[in-house]
Amino acid sequence: MKDFLAITEHPAERVLRVLAGLVAISLVFLGPKTAWGWIGIPLILTGATGLCPLYTVLGISTCPRKPAP
Repeated sequence: MKDFLAITEHPAERVLRVLAGLVAISLVFLGPKTAWGWIGIPLILTGATGLCPLYTVLGISTCPRKPAP
């Protein structure tokens, strides 16, 4: 449980998630104006924080490994 708030996303993945989230949210206001665009909110939140709950549950991390001291 101590690693629950550990960052699990690579910095490049974080940028891609935020960009994909912004594109998805733009679908709500521009283009087809569909409610499916709200799926962008979790993408932006996980990209901004670097914490992906699904990655934590599955034990996945895309972060580069830190060198051992």
